[in-house]
Amino acid sequence: MKQDYENTNPKPLAPGHHPGPLPTDVREPGVWDDTPEAINRRKFLTQLSIALGGLTGVALVVPVAAFIVAPLFKETPIVWRAVGDLNKFKVGETVQVSFDDSSPVPWAGITAKTAAWLRRTGDSSFICFAVNCSHLGCPVTWLPGARLFMCPCHGGVYYEDGKVAAGPPPHSLFTYDTRVNNGQVEVRATGVPIPT
Repeated sequence: MKQDYENTNPKPLAPGHHPGPLPTDVREPGVWDDTPEAINRRKFLTQLSIALGGLTGVALVVPVAAFIVAPLFKETPIVWRAVGDLNKFKVGETVQVSFDDSSPVPWAGITAKTAAWLRRTGDSSFICFAVNCSHLGCPVTWLPGARLFMCPCHGGVYYEDGKVAAGPPPHSLFTYDTRVNNGQVEVRATGVPIPT
């Protein structure tokens, strides 16, 4: 019994005394050996990791790329939207009108509405400016006394014909095509209006 006690509880070592050499390789035997079988296993696992990483990358990139590229191949429907009766608008007057986007999604709700500034220029001729500044898209305001469009965000100013008067806008206000159909003024709702 005394012998069992000594085997399970060895005597403490004297200071500065070392029980023997430390192992130089504590890796599990057979796993990291440089045998051809172990090298082939490492190659396989490395290639498998690279392949799985590549598949994961593709799985993440493809939906993002499809989201970015899809609008280039999808034609935005062009729809004429009525904005009011012809007699409602006075020649020379600029008023704000709203109409539904050309391709609203069912859950868009009020965000499917698009605003624009409409001016009657003759008996049956109109010009329609997009409400958004060509700089960063902030909504512009029509100032009838000054006969200017003003952007409150960065100080963009447009003349009454939509051309840039001052500030950072890079080009004129975007415009929509207009027509009169059966006594109704209609605006051609496109995905993105074109610059004048």
